[in-house]
Amino acid sequence: MDALSKIFDDIHLNQSEYIYLQADNNWAFHYHEQGAMIAYVMMQGQCLLHASGKQIALEAGDLILIPSGQNHFCTASQHPVFNPALNISPLFDEKRHKTIQLESEQFPQHQACLILAIRGHVDSIMAKPLFNALPEYMHIQHIMSSTAPEWLQIGLQFLAVEVNQIRPGRDKILDHLVSILFIECVRGHIAQLSDSKNWLNALSHPELSNALAAIHGQPERAWTVESLAEQCCMSRSKFANLFSQMIGEPPLAYLQQHRLRLASQHLRRGQLSIQQIAHKVGYSSETAFSQTFKRSFELTPSQYRQQFQRSA
Repeated sequence: MDALSKIFDDIHLNQSEYIYLQADNNWAFHYHEQGAMIAYVMMQGQCLLHASGKQIALEAGDLILIPSGQNHFCTASQHPVFNPALNISPLFDEKRHKTIQLESEQFPQHQACLILAIRGHVDSIMAKPLFNALPEYMHIQHIMSSTAPEWLQIGLQFLAVEVNQIRPGRDKILDHLVSILFIECVRGHIAQLSDSKNWLNALSHPELSNALAAIHGQPERAWTVESLAEQCCMSRSKFANLFSQMIGEPPLAYLQQHRLRLASQHLRRGQLSIQQIAHKVGYSSETAFSQTFKRSFELTPSQYRQQFQRSA
């Protein structure tokens, strides 16, 4: 399996849901939830999305994807809204697959607006390298036109069919469609990158991608710099230098951080013993694993698991 595919396996995108947001007055909504990817498709009308101090104008036929689901809000216009903005975060569970009317008595009157909002949960710890490398948002314009990427046209048509019919397997298909949407947006972003020294570029690098696929595909193996260099058909020194330049840290440091993120995922799922997790992520000694884990997370594996179980 290639590196990007394995990384998407690791982040475990799931529980994808959608809602429609409809309005025609001076409305506003906000969203704040960690551990979820969110996308908006402007079906009709226009609006302003505000995130990280930036203001993005969206028009009919636009798609905006916010990988990390960071806090943001959306307004019909620049005119102030005096009513409290609607929090749509819980509506994906409470009103999933339904149309929500963004009611407002305020004027001026605006063009009718219809937004398809899509949310997919991800493991935010496993997704950290990907989120850190991606921009805060990805804005694709004119997705309904004939000039839109073919994958997007087909994906939206497929999504429209699933949205309008209730058939067995719908939830799984929706997860796959959202994954395709996310992966293709990442591919498009990689293709536009001008800086070659980037973790995302390493995913498509003809040699380094083999090392990343090996690390993410078999983290339990006793990898060395030499054995990873062999995966790339490179000398040890050339591989180590190139890896550090593009990824931003040495190969074994990257391997260790990936193993610890993976261990945290196993601990949160709560199905394996500490010893089993240690072996599964490449540690022959439970003690060595526990010490390394505590240095990174400031909790022992047992404490980390207990803390997560209490907050779940």
